[in-house]
Amino acid sequence: MEFTNDIVVVRGGGDIATGTIHKLFRAGFKVLILEIEKPSAIRREVAFCEAIYRKKMVIEEVTAKLCSSIEEIEGCWLNNEIPILVDPNGDIIKKIKPLVVVDAILAKKNYGTSREMAPITIGLGPGFTAGLDVDVVVESMRGHDLGRLIFEGEAMENTGVPGIIAGIGRERVIYSPCSGTIKNICSIGDIVKKGDTIATVDGNDIKASINGILRGLIRDGYKVSEKFKIADIDPRLEEQKNCFTISDKARAIGGAVLEAILYLKIKKGL
Repeated sequence: MEFTNDIVVVRGGGDIATGTIHKLFRAGFKVLILEIEKPSAIRREVAFCEAIYRKKMVIEEVTAKLCSSIEEIEGCWLNNEIPILVDPNGDIIKKIKPLVVVDAILAKKNYGTSREMAPITIGLGPGFTAGLDVDVVVESMRGHDLGRLIFEGEAMENTGVPGIIAGIGRERVIYSPCSGTIKNICSIGDIVKKGDTIATVDGNDIKASINGILRGLIRDGYKVSEKFKIADIDPRLEEQKNCFTISDKARAIGGAVLEAILYLKIKKGL
């Protein structure tokens, strides 16, 4: 199979994927992000998928730009930028022949990523089987094994329980009580108190579940379904800057992906 030795395609551009994208870009790879038409990232200020809406997204001095053609993609690479393309099925992968495909959708299931897509294939989190549909799986569960490379088998199953921050887990994440269109009242980075109305969904008030900083909030005007994740509150008031920087979890996973690529390049003689 012919391939381009320095191109990495990352499926998904959410906040966890952004840690991988940022790391690979800084390591010298030409990264292409593939996204859906309407991404639903909560931590929008640190998610390159926001470029789908804003046309350009800058995160920690790295720029991603929305593209619609191979010519525009190549132009981004020449300008030392990261192109992002609406291509949920990964149709462009066959055309550009990347060295690596990383599935960073974090959907807890595989949306079509296979080992035939590239010489090196990597899946983040549960939903993939190393050695079957990808070469390696990266553990995404917080804890001792976060970032571990799995060459046979699967990552830990999703518990459905948010990671613990300052002793608070489930309570810090807010879900929509109904279907409808969200109207934001607060902004990411705002300090909120328990009971404050942070948004509405078709007139229904969405209230802060705890005291803290509004670390994530789905974009204004997004159409949500019942029980859809729409906000995330960090109880640590001293960590306001964290709303605008890549998380420790995303960086750890990004480092693991880079390690996997370098290891597999040597192992496969690429």
